Formats: sequence, structure tokens, C-alpha cells
Amino acid sequence: MGSTKQSILAGLFSIITIGILTFLTYRTEFGVFLLASFGSSMVLLYGYPESPFAQPKNVFFGHLVTAIVGLLFLHFVPLPIFLTIPLAVGFGVGLMILLNVTHPPAGGNPIIVIIGSVSFDYLLSPVISGAVIIIISAIIINKLILKKSYPSQK
Repeated sequence: MGSTKQSILAGLFSIITIGILTFLTYRTEFGVFLLASFGSSMVLLYGYPESPFAQPKNVFFGHLVTAIVGLLFLHFVPLPIFLTIPLAVGFGVGLMILLNVTHPPAGGNPIIVIIGSVSFDYLLSPVISGAVIIIISAIIINKLILKKSYPSQK
């Protein structure tokens, strides 16, 4: 069970990180930086940064791989949505595991991509740009503020 301090700090740093993405999305002209699954990423990055699923490689490539899978199914698999969504999620999860870049929150990306009917530009903004920002934030906060060994040194 997590400690009170751990839970408060995880919540606080989640507010800060998602706050940065929200500010960039709604108060600047730089583009979209928010992805719903980034909220789930906060649980791992600030609650359990030692987890293999919270490591930068997993965060970045997990989000990227599953978003690509979602886009490929959306644009190139001519099936009804009730089939494309579960197929895309399954392929995305399987590919993350195969490539050793598992990041559980990214499993929702194909759903987001398909329901949102997004274009391939979505990969750059919000997927890549947002993932880079949350990874940089997690490194700064975990390493410099919380004095945790993040990313994990294997």
C-alpha cells in the first residue's frame, strides 16, 4: 500500500505535468499536447517510477506504437468500428509486448485514435510531443526533486 506522502506527491506532480500539457494545448498556438492516456501514465511515472512500465523507452514507444496501430486500423482496415477497435487494441498490446516497450496506459491509444478519427498528424502532436514532455517532466521531478533513480539503471 502506498504512503500518504507518496500519494500526495504523485497527485501534485501529476497536476503539474498535465497542467503543462493543458496550458500548451489551450493557451498557446503550438498545437495539441494532451492525450487521455497520458493521465494514466501519471500513475506509473509518479506513483511507481521504478516499474519497468514507467521507463522512458516504454512510455515513448508504447504510446507511439499503439497510436500507429490505431491509425493503421482506422485508415486501412475497412471493418465496422465494433471490430476495428478490439482488433487494434489487441494488435497494439501484442506489439508492445513483442517489442519490449510495454506501457499499460498506451493500450487505450487505439480506442482514442479510432473514436477520434484522427489523421497521421496526431503522431507528432499530441503523441510524440506530449510523450517527450511527460518523460522530461518525470526525469526532472523524479531525479532532481524526489532524488529517485529515474530512469532505472539496469
